[in-house]
Amino acid sequence: MASFIIHKPRQRLPFTKAALKTLESIGELDHFLLKHRKDYTDLHRTTEQERDSIEHEVSSFIKTCQQQIDVLKNSINDEEENSKGWLGIAAAKSNADTIAHKHGVVLILSERLHSVTAQFDQLRAVRFQDAINRAIPRRKLNCMTKKDSAEASNSGNMELRETDESRNEPLRVQQQLLDDETRALQVELTGLLYAVQETETKMVEMSALNHLLSTHVLHQAQQIELLYDQAVEATKNVELGNKELSQAIQRNSSSRTFLLLFLFVLTFSVIFLDWYS
Repeated sequence: MASFIIHKPRQRLPFTKAALKTLESIGELDHFLLKHRKDYTDLHRTTEQERDSIEHEVSSFIKTCQQQIDVLKNSINDEEENSKGWLGIAAAKSNADTIAHKHGVVLILSERLHSVTAQFDQLRAVRFQDAINRAIPRRKLNCMTKKDSAEASNSGNMELRETDESRNEPLRVQQQLLDDETRALQVELTGLLYAVQETETKMVEMSALNHLLSTHVLHQAQQIELLYDQAVEATKNVELGNKELSQAIQRNSSSRTFLLLFLFVLTFSVIFLDWYS
């Protein structure tokens, strides 16, 4: 008796299982970001290698979730293609509503992933700004250190020249050549150091811009998906309007035929009554 009263739970469809799995993955990503937020932004809690490891794991999470959403989109497209009948005419309205519902589910998942990705972008922006702020004072300190070392070397060279005046001329010429080569090498190394630091700063900025660009591309893809859903809904409304218009034309034709038949019977009845009387 209990088996008749208690209904068995409905078995979930593969699309529903995949969507719930994707939602769980996005939730795990959100929880991971909340757990490691302070470790990623605080310079005194973790090292650069640990922050790189956190960033790599988050990027892998995002890539996996996006792949799962792409699989759902492809399954919807395949189902939509299979639901079309002869000459590309859509099938029953219930199937079209199901496909529209699945498009809405995918759109919600994409917006949820975009929200979590935007939080990670903010954390990366904070880290990149800290890296830039730390690179600028270090560059100034290197400039001051190189300047002091150059002045010290120049003063030492002057003392060497004063003490070497008593020595022979060939040794003084050789020392002058060594000093010139040392200064030239020092200037070259300083220029290479500036170039490396400038390249490092530009690479950090380019990485941040590249990630922001990918985020904007994902947001535009979600907007295109929303426009597609609206276009599908408008197409369904046009098809329903065409069906109703066809039914109205048929009803109008039937009423016209009935009216003509009624007038014919009425005329014949009047003529018959006139003849009979």
